[in-house]
Amino acid sequence: MLRLPPHETTFPTSIREAVAERVSAGAAGAYVAGGTDLYPNMKRRQQEPRRVIDVRRIPELGRLEVAADGSLVIGAGVTLTRFLRDARVRGGWPALAHAAAEISTPLLQNMGTVGGNLLLDTRCNYYDQGFEWRKAINFCMKKDGDTCWVAPSSPRCWAVQSSDLAPVMVALDARVVLAGPDGERTIPAAALYHDDGMAFLTKRPEELLVRVEVPALAGARASYRKLRRRGSFDFPVLGVAAWASFDRAGKVVAARIVLGAVGSHPKLVEDAAAALVGGTLEDDQLEEAARLASKLAKPLDNTDFTIGWRKDMAPVFVRRALEGLRSVR
Repeated sequence: MLRLPPHETTFPTSIREAVAERVSAGAAGAYVAGGTDLYPNMKRRQQEPRRVIDVRRIPELGRLEVAADGSLVIGAGVTLTRFLRDARVRGGWPALAHAAAEISTPLLQNMGTVGGNLLLDTRCNYYDQGFEWRKAINFCMKKDGDTCWVAPSSPRCWAVQSSDLAPVMVALDARVVLAGPDGERTIPAAALYHDDGMAFLTKRPEELLVRVEVPALAGARASYRKLRRRGSFDFPVLGVAAWASFDRAGKVVAARIVLGAVGSHPKLVEDAAAALVGGTLEDDQLEEAARLASKLAKPLDNTDFTIGWRKDMAPVFVRRALEGLRSVR
């Protein structure tokens, strides 16, 4: 049986108190909400904080409301179950509700949070193993070693970002609010991520993700499609989020396509999105956009399925996501 390493848990009741505790703990501290990512990592000794700061008792993190300007305000501590079942989310932002429903299983959705999924640790075949297994290969660059076993000559880690919500939030041009010792700051969701398997977040360690603000669709449409081995609960091997706005004639005036689980951060595919502008999502447009988007999908031996097959699936799932724009809001 895998056991948690020795640690203490605190339960702050305000954002200010939580941040102060995290600053006090330094490198030995970690925030936790649902714990569906942190606690398994601790059991595998991938993360070993000595002070775990449980933020579930902070009321602000449980906010879920539509603001006066029509944007959706999501507290980072809102559970996935509550989020995906909320009528306002399902009606106004169905792609987000769909992406949340694709995460893991109902049991873990009851515990996991929106913020936790956005901050999900990057994953890799050589990293997501027990301590003894990793020790047998002399560990990896991401934890305790100095070699990336995906690409042994590489100076960087190639672990992949496997959040389902992250690509959709980027496609919807969401903003995230971070609280630190000097107060709050707001950044685009796209700016939250680094293209590096180890330093995959721009969030400073002591900063707490407080909430996410998602603009109203206002006539635009969005969709999300996910590739995984088991359709019931696996992490994505590929996630495709698409968003487009239209003029009165039904022509695309702006678009975004974001690929998840193909790199260490959600990848905006600007050339592919540009191929949609000016048209009405005709088949030839979708084919061209799918072809351009698939160029950024360069699989490595860091996740499930064979490399060649994953590459072949990229244009297929990009097209499926774009076809979803024809019928969803």
